[in-house]
Amino acid sequence: MKKLLFISLLFSSVVLSAQDFDKQKLDTYIDSLQKNNKASLAVAISKSNKPVYEGYAGFLSDKNEKKIDSNTKFRIGSITKTFTAVIIFQLIEEGKITLDTKVDQFFPDVKNANKITVAHLLSHQSGIFNFTDAPLFMNLMVQKKSKDDLLEIIKDQDSVFEPGSQTSYSNSGYVLLGLIIEKATGKSYETHLKNRIIDKLGLKNTAYGDKIEAEKNEATSLSFQNGKWNNFPLESDMSIPFSAGAIVSTPNDLNQFTYALFNGKLVSDESITKMKEIKSGLGHGLIPVPFYGKTAYGHNGKIDNFESSAYHFKADDMSISVLANGLTIGFNDIMVGMLSIYFNRDFDLPSFDQKPIELSAESLKKYAGLFSSDALPIQIVINAENGNITAQATGQAAFPLTPYSHREFRFDQAAIVILFGGTSDAVDYTTFTLKQGGQQFTFKKQ
Repeated sequence: MKKLLFISLLFSSVVLSAQDFDKQKLDTYIDSLQKNNKASLAVAISKSNKPVYEGYAGFLSDKNEKKIDSNTKFRIGSITKTFTAVIIFQLIEEGKITLDTKVDQFFPDVKNANKITVAHLLSHQSGIFNFTDAPLFMNLMVQKKSKDDLLEIIKDQDSVFEPGSQTSYSNSGYVLLGLIIEKATGKSYETHLKNRIIDKLGLKNTAYGDKIEAEKNEATSLSFQNGKWNNFPLESDMSIPFSAGAIVSTPNDLNQFTYALFNGKLVSDESITKMKEIKSGLGHGLIPVPFYGKTAYGHNGKIDNFESSAYHFKADDMSISVLANGLTIGFNDIMVGMLSIYFNRDFDLPSFDQKPIELSAESLKKYAGLFSSDALPIQIVINAENGNITAQATGQAAFPLTPYSHREFRFDQAAIVILFGGTSDAVDYTTFTLKQGGQQFTFKKQ
């Protein structure tokens, strides 16, 4: 699923030191997330493959009978893609396939199979339609399907662009990579996952997922409604995400995985270099995340109401993994907060007790207009109609704003704050500061 996020984790270059970080502050932050029903999650941080921090908030399910702990397994969604990419590169190193191997060698009936390479699939440049974007996917996701069924779904889709000409995120491409692994070796994807990664690294809480069982310390997907956490009404059948998103794991296991990956325990340095080769923001199974002049590599994920991230900062020999089974604020904002605390950056613990206010339709009209920034190549239109106020950034859908004061408006789903200038008694309607992901930008009315 796609999230509105038009500002990424992008910061200026600064020398960092995280030899001693404020663990109590991180504890306080996580405790605040739980007390204010902002997140149900687990986080683990390791240094040189040794745990230096663990934190937990929330419960396995809406019964609130068991708290999340170090052995709680979460669905990790698209972090699965990095596992799949590792297996592919292992097979490449063994000479069973190459990056230039065409799909038609295994599945000639796939559209453009004679043009699509393994490299195209890894880097989301295949042109294969992303089946999770289909209008009826919400119905499909809960159905059990065979691998032959998945192949038929992929074969039935038209190509959306010529292979190699564009980059477009495709779960279908990584499902096809899993099928290629099986076709090239005669063994199941699940077997390769277990033998090549899980058993090799001794990952005790990582597996190919199945139906969620809370009694086995598996987290249930949650949504917050009517003042309480409720079990999410839909549960994806893990046959659907397959090699694109079916793995369950824990933060500690994922930190072991990313450390091993970037320290030569799973693939060669040459393979890592190729995995980190970025085209339009995406690598071959890895995604870069800049943070104050440093770059971490890893992947994030989303399935049902689970959200996840697993990243490794090679220069700091540090791994961080955060797995959530329920959120009412932006996951990106939580990651920024945790990284800021670890790297001793300025970070004010958020106050969650502020309540929305009501503004009259006539008052809201004063905020309307077209705004632009010297720092960003986008414009934002503020609209006020029928007592509602929205914002719309260039090339994106409009999103609702909630007033928390005469100056402050929020869109909590993407952790966006728009703060108009002046004071509460004398608002400056001609300028505002947009805050998201630890960054802020000034916009002025045109």
